[in-house]
Amino acid sequence: MRAALTPTSPPAPFARVKGWLRRHRALVDAVLVLGLWVLFALVAAGHVLQLLATSRPLPPNLLAVECSGHDQVGRCGEPSHPFVVRRGCRTVALSASPHSVGCMKLIHTSDWHLGRSFHGVGLLDAQAEYVDHLVQTVREEAVDAVLVSGDVYDRALPPPDAVRLLSEAATRLIDAGAQVILSSGNHDSAIRLGFASDLLSRAGLHIRSDARTIGQPVVIDDTAIYPIPYLEPASTSVTDALDVTERSHTAVLGAAMERVRVDAAGRGPRTVVMAHCFASGSTASDSERDITTGGVAMVPASTFDGVAYTALGHLHRPQRVSGTVRYSGSPVAMSFSETAHTKGSLLLTLEPDGRVHTEQVAAPVHRELAVLRGDLDDVLGGREHAGAESSWVQITLTDPVRPIGALERLRARFPHLLQLRFEPTGMVRPVRSYASRVDRREPLEVCCDFVSDVRHGAEVDEAEHELLRSALEAGRREQDRAEDRGRTRRRGAA
Repeated sequence: MRAALTPTSPPAPFARVKGWLRRHRALVDAVLVLGLWVLFALVAAGHVLQLLATSRPLPPNLLAVECSGHDQVGRCGEPSHPFVVRRGCRTVALSASPHSVGCMKLIHTSDWHLGRSFHGVGLLDAQAEYVDHLVQTVREEAVDAVLVSGDVYDRALPPPDAVRLLSEAATRLIDAGAQVILSSGNHDSAIRLGFASDLLSRAGLHIRSDARTIGQPVVIDDTAIYPIPYLEPASTSVTDALDVTERSHTAVLGAAMERVRVDAAGRGPRTVVMAHCFASGSTASDSERDITTGGVAMVPASTFDGVAYTALGHLHRPQRVSGTVRYSGSPVAMSFSETAHTKGSLLLTLEPDGRVHTEQVAAPVHRELAVLRGDLDDVLGGREHAGAESSWVQITLTDPVRPIGALERLRARFPHLLQLRFEPTGMVRPVRSYASRVDRREPLEVCCDFVSDVRHGAEVDEAEHELLRSALEAGRREQDRAEDRGRTRRRGAA
């Protein structure tokens, strides 16, 4: 049989320690709790020290940007080193935000014309690509606000897809960290665009379409932005709201700027005005709607004196009117007169003293534009036109005689041909009314004149003359036979 197993007694030292722990359990528990708290405090202190190290302030007015694998440092607030964000750069997390160096970043854009078509081709896809680009720019450049200076829509009653795109654009821009400020243009319906504007402003979407709100800025930190909606001088609601009697663009905008200057006098130097007008010294394109009233459309650029920057809309060509007055231009081309334009937005950096640095940020090009001119054979055979084969194209043919089947032949090479024009060279087209051309003329002469007219004065040759004569004779014979059959049926019925 196996021997009975008896428990082994613990060594004397271990027994003494165990006994001591039992007698002093409360003290042991207190020591353990204290140790845990000390460990937690050490871990927390380590995290705090790490945060302090990474957020340590930079030397005065320094902000680093990372550009294509290397760092560049820009300064804000120093005349010799104006801070300008370079294209292709992103802000490095060396400081909490650009505000730590006193800069305010805005994007100036205008004339989106959502819902517009270009010679029958919808532009909504191109406009959606621009919105994607704008959201990306806001994120990469840490933009504080996006300004849209009028003509958000192309017409007063926009199509549903255009409304949906604006809704998505505003939501995404605000989610990216920017306030969005819209003012109405001459294409917009002020009432429709301004629906629920007070409510939407609480979410960061500020819409100004009522003349009665002029002089009430959107304030972001210490920057006051004054949106001025398009002011129609012929509208009684506009002249009454501004208390003016003269119905002109200069009068209503002058009154609006007086209200702006009164409010801006009690604020800091960073003041921005948004307006939609035709300023003197600027250049128009073929795609803007005429806003002439009383024979005068232009407003002196000096109307906008007294503010740090004026963000204008209405003209689709990006241009500088004066030192502080600029047009951003439309983000998408809307006429062939804009073929040479660089479309995009203006990135503004406002310094604490009110000085403004601007940089044009080019927008993506959905499809290039091309304008070609020449006779049909040269346009079809010219190797220099290879780049236009994927573009939206306008072609002007200069053949003395309008070529037959020109449109079909041109579209075989240029599938995106949108406009075909004819300007024959070396021909003088007589100006004659249709009535004078057919009065007391023989049918054959009328037909010959018609062919000559559609060919810009090129007379018919002998073969064409004979063909027309034969066709008329055949028509007469057929008409005679029809009349004979009619008379025969009438006699039979009698």
